[in-house]
Order: sequence, then C-alpha cells, then structure tokens
Amino acid sequence: MYKRGASRDYINADDKEESSAFVHFLNGKDVGNPPWRRSLPHVLVATLSSFLFGYHLGVVNETLESISLDLGFIGNTLAEGLVVSTCLGGAFVGCLFSGWIADGVGHRRAFQLCALPMIIGASMSATTKSLWGMLLGRLFVGTGMGLGPPVAALYVAEVSPAFVRGTFGSFTQIATCLGLMGALFIGLPAKEIVGWWRMCFWVSTVPAAVLALSMEFCAESPHWLFKRGRGVEAEVVFEKLLGGLHVKSAMAELSRSDRGDDKDTVKLSELFNGRHFKVVFIGSTLFALQQLSGINAVFYFSSTVFKSFGVPSDLANICVGIANLLGSLIATILMDKLGRKILLLGSFSGMAVSMGLEVIAASSFASGSGALYLSVGGMLLFVLTFALGAGPVPGLLLSEIFPSRIRAKAMAFCMAVHWVINFFVGLLFLRLLEQIGAQVLYTIFGAFCLLAVFFVKSNVLETKGKSLQEIEIALLPLE
Repeated sequence: MYKRGASRDYINADDKEESSAFVHFLNGKDVGNPPWRRSLPHVLVATLSSFLFGYHLGVVNETLESISLDLGFIGNTLAEGLVVSTCLGGAFVGCLFSGWIADGVGHRRAFQLCALPMIIGASMSATTKSLWGMLLGRLFVGTGMGLGPPVAALYVAEVSPAFVRGTFGSFTQIATCLGLMGALFIGLPAKEIVGWWRMCFWVSTVPAAVLALSMEFCAESPHWLFKRGRGVEAEVVFEKLLGGLHVKSAMAELSRSDRGDDKDTVKLSELFNGRHFKVVFIGSTLFALQQLSGINAVFYFSSTVFKSFGVPSDLANICVGIANLLGSLIATILMDKLGRKILLLGSFSGMAVSMGLEVIAASSFASGSGALYLSVGGMLLFVLTFALGAGPVPGLLLSEIFPSRIRAKAMAFCMAVHWVINFFVGLLFLRLLEQIGAQVLYTIFGAFCLLAVFFVKSNVLETKGKSLQEIEIALLPLE
C-alpha cells in the first residue's frame, strides 16, 4: 500500500503564505487558511462546463434565422422552437442522471462524459443538411448541458478551501455569462456571411475538448475518494489542493462527518423521507422560486421587449449580457464577505422591485418615453439583481448543505426541478402575456420574488466560512 510521507515533504513555494503558520502547526495550534492558489486551476477547468452551458444556450439566438434559411424551415415557428427547446429536453435527461454518474465514476470522468456529447452534438449540428440532423445534434449537446452544471457545483464546493468557496462558486456563474456573451459576439456575422452559423457550432468543440483533456491532470474530489473507501488517495489529493499543513485537519473533518453509511447505495426515496427531506425541500424550492421569478422569460424574450421600443435585438442582448456579467462579478466579491443568505435576500428583494417597475411601465400611469425608461431600466435592474444572488447562490448553497452521502443525487433532483419549471415558463410566457397581459404576469413574477424573500429568511442557513462537514453536522439530525 502507498504510504503517505510526512506533511513537511509536500511543502513548497506555493505554501509560502503558510510558512509563518508552520511553528503554530508544530505546537498544535491553528494553522490558518490554506493557500487558495492550489485549488484555483482545478476550479477554472471545471468552470469550462459552465462556459459551454452558457454558450450553447445562446448560440442559436443570433443564428436561428440563417439556420432556418439554410436548412429549409424558414417561417416554421414550430421547427424554430424545437431547435431552441430540444437542448432543454436533453438537459433535463442529462441532469437526471448526473448524480448517479458523478457517484459512480467520479467527478473527473463525469466532466469528460459531459464534454463528449457536446463535441459530438456540436459537430453534428455544424455539418447537418437537415432539420432532423440539427435536432439530434442539439439533443446530444443538451445531455452534456444537463450533466455539467450540477457536477461543476459539486466539484467546486468539494475542492475549494472553505474561506473562498463562495468566491470560487461564483466563477461558474461568471463562466455562464461569458459563454452567453461569447455566443452572441461570435454569432453577429451570421446574418451577413452565408453558412457562418456552422462555424459557431464548430467553435464550441474547442473548449469542450480542452475540458475533457485538462480533466486528466486535475484532482479528483477528495470527498468522493473518501466515500469510496480510498482514504490514502484522498490524503494525497488534499495535499495537492490545500498543502501539507492542512491534510490532517481536512481528513479529520471528513472522518467526523462519516456516519458509517456512505458506501451504501442511495435510493431515490431517501431524498423525500426522514432526515434528508428538509434539505432536499429547501434546495428544490430555491430552484423552483428562482425559475418562477421569471428570469428565463426575461432572458428568452428581452429582445422582443426591447424591439417594441425600437431597440435593435443585438444591442438588447449586449445590454442584458453586460448587466448579468456585472452582477456576477459583484457577487464574486461579496459572496465570502456578506454571505449567501444576505445576497439571496437582497437579490430577490431587488428583483421584486424591478418587477414593480415593469408593472408600472405596463400600466396607464406611464406612457411614451417614461414607459420606455421604466421597462428597459426595470429589465436591466432585474437581470443585475438576479446575478447578485438568485443566480449564483442556489447552486453553490445546495452543494454545501446537502450531506456528502446524497449530495450528487440530491443536486441532480433539484436541477431536474429547475429544468422542468424553466421549460414551462419558456413555453407559456408569451401565451400568458397575450391572455392576461403584462401587468398581471409581471405582478405574479414579483409575488414569487417576495415569496422567495420570506422563504430564504425562514429556512436558509448561512454557510459562509464553514467546512462542508461542519454544515452537514449542523443540518443533518442523528437517526
């Protein structure tokens, strides 16, 4: 059996910021925080899956018209809708199986399995001569989109030091924003250059291939290794991620939260019964309220709203993208300073105010330029405040509050809830807008935002600065 050497053998230049703590370590005292630079490269590679998620969500926005023209379904709104929504169906399937895949083959292999259908699907879409080829390619891509985000949330939470876990967790949201904006800018020439849309799909195979190859050199989740009974390998990974001084305390934390049942197969029924019910309920409700706030209706149809006021769709998409990115950057700075709960409360409150502005803009109290400023301003404020908390926090928070034993499968279930509600909001938004009007619809969205504020205040535990094991012990009652 491999025998781990003394911790001091693993201390190198990367641990310079720890050197002043070494004497305290020898005396049995606190050694301070581990160096965040060790885990950063692994986190950045994992966020490529989120970049691809954002890219494939946005890749058809600017290219759909030229795709429909080249493939012969121009003017067929059903076919155009299928090109957009087929990947959402694939994402639902992918996220359903993500927990079982991550638990079965490990997080690194799960990322590689996420990249593979994205490469195959994008290549099929780029070379197809028919609508059916495009739909099949989008379905393949969608399975990778569904698999990537929950695994990324798990991986980032499990390889990051506790004191920067919130900041690192926000990187996935930033990567999604960059993917959306990248798809927008790459797609801009599609209306002028014949066949450019094929290049847009080919481009996406590059980061997918980089993700698959880079994962060969990244660390496996030490939590997954420990659950599989591979404690020695978990120690080696902790040394790689945290430095030699922190291995002993990290392994002690893992052992503390181990209740002897981690090797058993988790049944789906366990997520809804007994001691796990509360955290799964909190997680699924958070994702449900995130979608019922109307955020994806705003993302999908913002260009339609802007166009009604004479603002070009490409400019509208750029403005929404900048607001989303700006909010995500601010959230990254504040996540480990203010904490998850405060950001969620402020975010949902700001979204409720934004929907109030949209209601006023749609009413008889506003007209002309006043309605324009209120509607556009409200929409941009809505996206900005969403990106401050309601966007990045749920995925991070859920990967923190779920016990190690059920973490992967519980994340898969909550992401499935997310995709189902996402699908129906996108499907019904325009129909409801026609039947009940903008005022009533925006009022409903605002009411869900306020409901989210009360739910977060009553049910969400602050996890800032706590280890995953501390959170698990605090939340999970003994049997």
